[in-house]
Amino acid sequence: IQSVQASGVQAPGGSFKTRVHLALHDVHLQDALARTREGFVDKRREVVEQLPEFESLKSIAREIKEHTLSHLDFYLQRFEQNVQKRGGHVHWAQTPAQAQQMIVEICAQAGAKKIIKGKSMVSEEMEINGALQQNGFEVLETDLGEYILQLAGEIPSHIIAPAIHKTKAQVSDLFYANHKQHGMHERLTDREDLVNQARQVLRKAFVSADVGITGANFLVAETGSHVLVTNEGNGDLSSILPRVHIVTAGIEKLVPTLDDLMVILRLLARSATGQEKEAYNSIYSGPKRDDDLDGPQEYHVVLLDNGRSDMLGNEFREMLRCIRCGACLNHCPVWGSVGGHAYGWIYSGPMGAVLTPLMQGLDKSRDLPNACTLNGRCQEVCPMQIPLPRMLRSLRVRDFEQKLGNARARWMLRLWAWLAKKPWLYRVLMNTSMRVLKFAARKNGALSWLPFGSGWTATRDFPAPEGESFQTQWRKQRG
Repeated sequence: IQSVQASGVQAPGGSFKTRVHLALHDVHLQDALARTREGFVDKRREVVEQLPEFESLKSIAREIKEHTLSHLDFYLQRFEQNVQKRGGHVHWAQTPAQAQQMIVEICAQAGAKKIIKGKSMVSEEMEINGALQQNGFEVLETDLGEYILQLAGEIPSHIIAPAIHKTKAQVSDLFYANHKQHGMHERLTDREDLVNQARQVLRKAFVSADVGITGANFLVAETGSHVLVTNEGNGDLSSILPRVHIVTAGIEKLVPTLDDLMVILRLLARSATGQEKEAYNSIYSGPKRDDDLDGPQEYHVVLLDNGRSDMLGNEFREMLRCIRCGACLNHCPVWGSVGGHAYGWIYSGPMGAVLTPLMQGLDKSRDLPNACTLNGRCQEVCPMQIPLPRMLRSLRVRDFEQKLGNARARWMLRLWAWLAKKPWLYRVLMNTSMRVLKFAARKNGALSWLPFGSGWTATRDFPAPEGESFQTQWRKQRG
């Protein structure tokens, strides 16, 4: 654990364009991303086709979350009351810094030394590992992917498969370099052997930890419970074995009842990993009771706002329906080309291109919404029917209004808007341009250079137009 403490975790540095350039030329990353496209996307399609009521379930789930968001204050209070009835404690954090302080104080009051963690994107928001380490606690990630990243000193590149960008050879190198302190000196290359070696290291941490920190896929107001949906047993072990259990969650994770939970669970696994259901679906309610065989002595839930209340009252409200399934990432051509680290923070893909500007500031991440192709595939596959393309356009509008981009880009947009409002002039200029470009490409039917299009033509030719604009061809075909 001590070697992990020293590694630290650093978010990817440099500008977005620099990170994209590095990602596109990273051979190992491109190999890993290719396997992602072949895996998650195909599996999701197969299991969705096997469930005829999938679309109707999406509509019901959307209604459940919309109802919850419309009465969020009521359900948050009801959740807190039911947690307290079962002997637990609820802590309210407006900012990640407040959440850090609360968790550090809970661990200090418990006299803790060793802390184990299950995978939690909200704890990544809080940057809780660094805060705990700075206060003298030993912290170890127990999710296999998160453990690999902790050894590498990296943040997650995917919200459900955090180390998906790593190849087997890279994991082998990490284990060989870091597991010698545990008496493991052999370099392993077989996937099963690597998993078993990690299991041996983590098993000691499970039985010696004082505090377990996990996330929550859902919070159930009716029972005061939190729900963990995983494919590894580490989440359950981190919840049950330590004497103190801390749950981290965003305030939007609520569902009213267990019946509502069952509806959304039928969508989650299919959308996330292409499974009918995950291996473990666990519901926890408070600390250990007198007749329980196991469980923590203390149970704490730390609820984080971090801008979610602001989203509740603006045009990004529907983003709070997100259940963090990762389907939008898996189907996004941008994420599929550059991976998650290019986005610069823990949330990536279409959902990250919305959440990161809202939580970190648009001035720090304006490139993300502008990098989207707006092809709309993310909205099509989203089980909660979140209008991600509309939100990305809203962020682009904010970017323009706040004058965050360069002056030339804003001037070009103003020129385009002026031209688009004059249909007759637009048609004349477009038809003229199409003829000129077709003439310029008369030899091979493609253009090796294009004004304002060097980003395309630097790596591939641009297909020449037919000589007429789309609108002109449309009118001719329509007679």
